[in-house]
Amino acid sequence: MPTTPLVNENAPAGPSGPGRPVTVCGLPVHPLTLEESVAAAEALIADGGPHQHVVLNAAKIVQAHDDAELAGIIRSCSLVNADGQSVVWAGRLLGSPLPERVAGIDFMLAMWRSAARCGYRVYLLGAEPEVVRETARIAARQGVDVVGHRDGYWTEAEEPGVVAAVREAHPDLLFLAVPSPRKEYFLARRQRELGCALVVGVGGSFDVVAGVRSRAPRWMQRTGLEWFHRLAQEPRRMFLRYAVGNTRFIALTAAHWARGRGRGRARRGAP
Repeated sequence: MPTTPLVNENAPAGPSGPGRPVTVCGLPVHPLTLEESVAAAEALIADGGPHQHVVLNAAKIVQAHDDAELAGIIRSCSLVNADGQSVVWAGRLLGSPLPERVAGIDFMLAMWRSAARCGYRVYLLGAEPEVVRETARIAARQGVDVVGHRDGYWTEAEEPGVVAAVREAHPDLLFLAVPSPRKEYFLARRQRELGCALVVGVGGSFDVVAGVRSRAPRWMQRTGLEWFHRLAQEPRRMFLRYAVGNTRFIALTAAHWARGRGRGRARRGAP
């Protein structure tokens, strides 16, 4: 793992910003509720940026354990939320309590309400062409000033044009709906050129908003079984991610817990 700082030093600190993160499995997570996360994001937008938001779930923590570049990007982000009940449980076990899960789609929808209230200009990037068009229509009906949208399919040669189109729309907020770690790499690589105060990766959230995919019932979200709902919808794509990823996340959490206990015993001078 790289030795990058746990928090973006350009991010506001204290009550006007995210404050200092706690550490879960070697990665930073801000111990904030959804409401507090929105307030922190508004402070980052007021700061002018560029700032990057990221969410952590079990799969991304495992990815970052194997991918030093992804881990470094997460550590550089100005705002990091726990998108996954398993991350909240791991935080408690590791002595880094988190008040609640802040799912990426919940954060996006809350930021749409903030955008409508505060007059933020919003760009939607990602997903299939029909999906992003429908998502833009729905956001606009909710009072969001959608200044542009584009699907998530472009070649490496087309990427500069995609970045230029976003920059020319002068958005305050960009939501990027492409898979991990592609979205984290793209936002980290291009955030200054995009010209947005805050860039947010939202994975498959546009699909849910547009009605292409459903969310798990509330009881599944609360009990950490949302992964099972996604597995039922996309068994081929999700089976290995959950069968292998969840097992590795449990092992990784256990290793950090044992390491923490060992350090505690050493401090106490225990044999």
